[in-house]
Amino acid sequence: MYIEQTNSTNTLLKELIAKGQEPDFIYAGYQTAGRGQTGNSWESEKGKNLICSILLPPNKNLYFLNIAVSVAILRTMKGYGLPVTEVAIKWPNDIYWRDKKLAGILLENAIIGNEVKYAIGGIGLNVNQTEFTSDAPNPISLKQISGKEYAIDQLMQDLLDAIHTILNEPEEAVWSTYKAHLYRREGYWPFADQNGTFEAQIEDILPTGEIVLRDKNNKERIYHFKQIRYVI
Repeated sequence: MYIEQTNSTNTLLKELIAKGQEPDFIYAGYQTAGRGQTGNSWESEKGKNLICSILLPPNKNLYFLNIAVSVAILRTMKGYGLPVTEVAIKWPNDIYWRDKKLAGILLENAIIGNEVKYAIGGIGLNVNQTEFTSDAPNPISLKQISGKEYAIDQLMQDLLDAIHTILNEPEEAVWSTYKAHLYRREGYWPFADQNGTFEAQIEDILPTGEIVLRDKNNKERIYHFKQIRYVI
């Protein structure tokens, strides 16, 4: 389902579900109140990028859905000729090209009582935009990388196909792909927590989504999202 403009594709999809409609996906030419993780905003020039929300199976662990959608974007980018060695998943689910952000994901569950009724994956992928004016520190688009203009409708279909394929693959294989393509997955890199900056290497990602780091003093450190940040 395509809509020219909305405040947020995630919000619109939830509203349609509440009215008894359940489109598999919505994508928009422009959204006025795009959201990222924990309230961050998402800048997108009108008609230039892929902005969409996808209805996902509610019987999957929410963090697994995060990694499945991340891997689907990664696989789609590979299909569009981006070297897989230069495209990575920045924990928990941003897609990076080198040290710049190419895509972001916002997953939300609707829980009624003790039951997850549905899950929605919101995706913002920078496609044909070449100028960014917000205070986001490091955005980049497919066009800036390759110099090519992309058909957003076709890109949307390719991404949907990748998501549906990956959700039917063994979870262990999806996890393995996710971990193998983590941003800065090898060597020691600077991180910052509430106590300051330190260098550490990524040791693991837990099934519940926490990142496990090991610093240069051989101390294991485990963090939830937003308790730690990469220093880029």
